[in-house]
Amino acid sequence: MPGETYNILFLCTRNRARSIIAEAIVNREGHGRFRAFSAGTEPDRQVRPEVIGLLKRLNFNAEAAHAKSLKDLIRAKMPPMDFIFTLCDQSIEKTCPVWPGHPATALWPIPDPKQAKRSSSEQELAYVETYRTLNNRLSAFMNMPFDKLDQLSSRDSLDSIEMTSGRLQ
Repeated sequence: MPGETYNILFLCTRNRARSIIAEAIVNREGHGRFRAFSAGTEPDRQVRPEVIGLLKRLNFNAEAAHAKSLKDLIRAKMPPMDFIFTLCDQSIEKTCPVWPGHPATALWPIPDPKQAKRSSSEQELAYVETYRTLNNRLSAFMNMPFDKLDQLSSRDSLDSIEMTSGRLQ
């Protein structure tokens, strides 16, 4: 419905790079139509310095970027979420957060840009590529018409309720 703000939660295990970048993109490019949050199930104490540097170079509010615990967000009574995206790369990461229940959920596997066997220039390029991938996906998502977003949210929530009650339809 026009005028509505959709809340999006980006989940990662550590909440130090991918989910932070996604949160920054949505909060700047969502123009009040979308509001983003990010959290980790086992968050690091700090956002990766490469992420802070990238956000600053791209004129994002890097001071707003900080690692958060999903438990802390829930305790702080975050608003109801309309969409939840898990950004873990399941082929590498052993545990990815799962969100049961009402919101429409999706798994967007994106490799962690921090990999130990990369040179510093390869790592910097990996962070830029992570930003580019997320920006492209989120731009397409945020430019969907409201009625399509409502359909996605309603259908996926309904499917979740039907599956948890033991009925597949």
